[in-house]
Amino acid sequence: MTDLCAEDLATIYAKPTPRVIAKARPAIDVHAKKFIEMSPFCVLATSGADGSVDASPRGGGIGFVRVAGPNQLLMPDRSGNNRIDSFRNVVEGSGFVHLLFFVPGIDETLRVGGRGTLSADPDLLASMVEFGKPPRAVLNVAVSEVYFHCGKALMRSKLWSADKVQRSVMPSITEVIHEQTGLGEPESQAMTEERYKAQL
Repeated sequence: MTDLCAEDLATIYAKPTPRVIAKARPAIDVHAKKFIEMSPFCVLATSGADGSVDASPRGGGIGFVRVAGPNQLLMPDRSGNNRIDSFRNVVEGSGFVHLLFFVPGIDETLRVGGRGTLSADPDLLASMVEFGKPPRAVLNVAVSEVYFHCGKALMRSKLWSADKVQRSVMPSITEVIHEQTGLGEPESQAMTEERYKAQL
């Protein structure tokens, strides 16, 4: 298999239309704000000093990411696995972050890019209580690029269709990790879900 170069790409893909280029905006407008305020889920992408890239799912109640201004987003950090790969990239890596927002039922997504910093200001944490708990930290994004992404990928995948697999087709995550590493005690999916609920 031969790797493609930049010149090869130009022969395979047509140039983007002027509208596709122009849709990238430097700030959050009324449409992007509405989308973010309806979104219960996004993917956070960050890059490390060594060039590595991390993508992490983030979720909460509808509108859990706060639009603090045309060029500012505040994303609370809830209980997780404590690897903090994303946040290490923010403070030790490039500082660049990119968010991909989803709204259930809408095939289009919203992409927001900028530079991130972290805050543990007590007043800010107290203002973002959810599930009865304040976040441990808040990601502050200085937004520099915003644009909507077409819905073809979600349409192809039928992501919002009623069709879904039964959870039982896969072992629980603790069973998988125990088989992979030999560490920890495996637990049933029901036990895993109960533990998750207690840690939300």
